[in-house]
Amino acid sequence: MRADHALPPATTPADTDPHAAPGLPAAGYACGAVLGSLLDLIAGDPRRAHPVAAFGRAAAAAERLLWRDHRGAGALYTAVCAGGAAAAAAALERAVRRSPAARTALTAAAVWAVVGGTTLAREARAIAAALEAGDLEAARARLPHLCGRDPQALDADGIARAVVESVAENTSDAVVGALVWGAAAGVPGLAGFRAVNTLDAMVGHRSPRHLRFGWASARLDDAAGWPGARLTALLAALAGPDPRGALRAWRADARRHPSPNAGVVEAAFAGALGVRLGGTLSYGGRVEHRPVLGAGGRPVRVEDVERAVRLSRRVCALALAVCGAAGALREARAVRRGGSRRASEGGL
Repeated sequence: MRADHALPPATTPADTDPHAAPGLPAAGYACGAVLGSLLDLIAGDPRRAHPVAAFGRAAAAAERLLWRDHRGAGALYTAVCAGGAAAAAAALERAVRRSPAARTALTAAAVWAVVGGTTLAREARAIAAALEAGDLEAARARLPHLCGRDPQALDADGIARAVVESVAENTSDAVVGALVWGAAAGVPGLAGFRAVNTLDAMVGHRSPRHLRFGWASARLDDAAGWPGARLTALLAALAGPDPRGALRAWRADARRHPSPNAGVVEAAFAGALGVRLGGTLSYGGRVEHRPVLGAGGRPVRVEDVERAVRLSRRVCALALAVCGAAGALREARAVRRGGSRRASEGGL
């Protein structure tokens, strides 16, 4: 008996997923993310030809060309820079789609380039070491490597508080947020998130030049950082010494912070560590009076910097596990969707 309607041949990932290659495991993103995170742990940020630094130079050149004291000009600038970074990353990912090893290597390189957990910890510990040695001037000189505060007006405890706040915020901005977008969109998500975050640092502040021009970059950064900030706060509550305190401070204090994302992570860290963050601070000669986060805690001391760094490292490790699993699920769903499409086409 002749089979007029033979079954279609078994499909492979290369047949079903246009972005996959023969033999590519569903956990390809997870493998690349783990390798990239290990590179960051071992070596820190790339010391030469850093892609983020190159992007910053290109964005500065684009600003000189496109700057106008207008929100529309700023929106165009943001679209060109952030969209260009994501498109370039998508092109690279597509170029290596047929090689599992190349795709994993590209993901690893992208994760290494965009996350900064090791450098964050290194800078925070260097400032703490200077404070513990009684070298306040050295600590003040090092603080701008970590945050934009005016260090000259800060005493030792004020510098320690600034470091703990920066560790909390940058755990989200420099690590977790990037991993979230990588899990959602692969290498273009990693590159796009870091581009948006970099643009916010460059033009998103409220200086006279950037008040209107940087508005779009600042708002896009708020939107892009939203999921990573909530995951960071949740993991800080799970990994910290006082989960209830973290959740209580998050619920009570985060919404009073001027940033919809920094307030969430700083409040969670404050509650988890049992310290008070926020209050009066100075940026670029401008004094701000921010709400206190973790009002029931004690003032920050120098030894709290190390506690914050250790909490940050635990949060980053948990985020890598969560986002690696989410990225693997995304890839597996893509393979299944492609398989269903191929099966439908074969039955026609």
